[in-house]
Amino acid sequence: MAEEKSYYMTLEGKEKLIKELEYLKSEKRKEVVERIKIARGFGDLSENSEYDAAKDEQAFVESRIATLEKMIRNAVIIESDSANPNLVALGKSVKFVELNDDGSEEDEEEYTIVGSAEADPFEGKISNDSPMAKSLIGRYVGDEVIVQTPGGEMKVRIKEVK
Repeated sequence: MAEEKSYYMTLEGKEKLIKELEYLKSEKRKEVVERIKIARGFGDLSENSEYDAAKDEQAFVESRIATLEKMIRNAVIIESDSANPNLVALGKSVKFVELNDDGSEEDEEEYTIVGSAEADPFEGKISNDSPMAKSLIGRYVGDEVIVQTPGGEMKVRIKEVK
């Protein structure tokens, strides 16, 4: 049997997945089953769009439940490595600034590096599998790093790690 993938996440991220799983199992499943019952009452199932939509939603919910159970079962909780406070690592926030070709500083950005299961760039959380995180992990405050992005190369300087 193939070894299952590990999902790196914070304790907070795992708790969020557990809450979503509980909601899907306890409430959402019941709602979908009720929608299917109601749609069956509309008659001919071959031309019943409400029934088809409810069955599609049921398939989505069951798939999401299976995915969440797998992620929770294979969760690896990341602890912030406080041994070296200047080292960029999984679970830490890193503030960096983009450098222009002449060495002048441009946009300052800050992200927390998390596992792919809880990545959300809109909340400032990037996956440890992203090009940015891969380039920054293992580096220190003050390091200048070349990041290979889909849009081309980008040079950054690490300003702060917390």
